Amino acid sequence: MASKTSRRQGELVKGVLELLLKYPDGLQANKVISKLKAVVPPTTHEMGEYESAPGVMRYDRVVRFATIPAVKAGWINKTKTGLWSITDEGKNAYRKYSDPEEMGRDLQKIYKEWERKHKKRQPSTPTTEEGVGEQEIEQAAIALEEARESAWLEIQNYLHRLDPYDFQQLVAALLRGMGYHVDWVAPPGPDRGIDIIAHQDPLGVSGPRIKVQVKRQASRVDVKDTRGFIAVLGEGDIGVFVSTGGFTREAENEVRRLENRRVMLVDIERLVGLWIEYYKTIPEESRHLLPLIPVYFLDARD
Repeated sequence: MASKTSRRQGELVKGVLELLLKYPDGLQANKVISKLKAVVPPTTHEMGEYESAPGVMRYDRVVRFATIPAVKAGWINKTKTGLWSITDEGKNAYRKYSDPEEMGRDLQKIYKEWERKHKKRQPSTPTTEEGVGEQEIEQAAIALEEARESAWLEIQNYLHRLDPYDFQQLVAALLRGMGYHVDWVAPPGPDRGIDIIAHQDPLGVSGPRIKVQVKRQASRVDVKDTRGFIAVLGEGDIGVFVSTGGFTREAENEVRRLENRRVMLVDIERLVGLWIEYYKTIPEESRHLLPLIPVYFLDARD
């Protein structure tokens, strides 16, 4: 890690853990950093901006740098979509450390040990023009993290604004791209529990029938809706429930307990991942429903 005081790193990580304890389902990185300012206010120096990143408060990246060892230690989980959540190890660490400086020292030890085990070459001090220094590598990693989060939020907001029927057609197009034969898509109108029916072959004579329910909403699907969907599945059916808002833990547990029904829950992250994976096989006339362009970054870690 780039040079920083142990106490300040401990203060920031302790503050992040305290915030995440209040959000068991996780919180977007930008919201974590925004809320953290009230818990651990930025210093005068941290309120400034980087010359290389005008408009970005130094505090934002300082927090991201400070939490890298906490991720390596298994205290904080960060998804590629920018969702931060606390782990059981993180909860234990929050209770264990009352002294921020002690936490910071231990985090730096943990990170150095992780470096030793996982990195082939890691300069202990910034290099000259012969190579890339440690700080430059960290800056590149944070820039990539921020770019991923920005791209994800744009995709997420786009899908939440999409017309519900278009979103339904998007899911049907994905199924076609995955090789399934879509037999029926519900017309616009009241939700009757099933939005799409698909089969493994054109006539639907082999394999189970696939019934899909689609919900484009910001809130999580609760166990009541999950039970209602399960109720309309036949014994040989496979159920796929797609929700942009995700699912409550009770809803997920309900599905896990099923013994004679096969139900898959698909949240927005999994949906977008599948769309990217099968993008080339999705019918070309349907790709406009979620048009994506890949962007490549230099992997400074290598």
